[in-house]
Amino acid sequence: MISQRNKLALVEFIQQLTSRDLYDAQESYDLLFDRGRALSLLLFEHVHGESRDRGQAMVDLMGIYQSHGFENNSEQLPDYIPLYLEFLSEQEPTFAQEWLGDICHLITMLSERLIDRECHYSTLFDALIDISGVEVNRTEIAEVVKQEARDDTKEAIDKEWEDKEIKFDDPVTNDCSSNGLIKSKNALDPNAIQQIPIKWHAADAAQVAGL
Repeated sequence: MISQRNKLALVEFIQQLTSRDLYDAQESYDLLFDRGRALSLLLFEHVHGESRDRGQAMVDLMGIYQSHGFENNSEQLPDYIPLYLEFLSEQEPTFAQEWLGDICHLITMLSERLIDRECHYSTLFDALIDISGVEVNRTEIAEVVKQEARDDTKEAIDKEWEDKEIKFDDPVTNDCSSNGLIKSKNALDPNAIQQIPIKWHAADAAQVAGL
């Protein structure tokens, strides 16, 4: 399951985290995961961006939760990764491993972005990759990450929030690739399907359709 190297890294991560002041740790967490899209902990943020498909994906995932007796009593959206992991923790090991595998490329992408920023939270994602048992081409994903522009700088955030001119005659485009990673000029384009689609299992999809 988890490699010895990642086990030791997890122990070191926990020791470092628990030795910090609570408020400092919370502030670092918020600045890391809630500032920009690149490290968002919302699965469908990376899959669908702000497209209409995101809403339906939320409904489908919530239906899967309910069909397995899992109720979301938090204020978090169903695709919030810690919530997704909580759901998997209540399932059979084989099921949990398969569903981790479904998002393994996405987890790897997040890990590589954290490594690029020299952030120790990458250890958590590396452990999940181990548990999934899926082998991914980390070299390819790392190369894509290195070409990305940071979206958590002050300039990038200001640009994201600035008012954009509305042109009613512009065609609506939705750039999508079925061959894995999207290598576009802007990998964080909110109007494009992001990175690697999540593959839900056919049996569970059919079960949700029958709700």
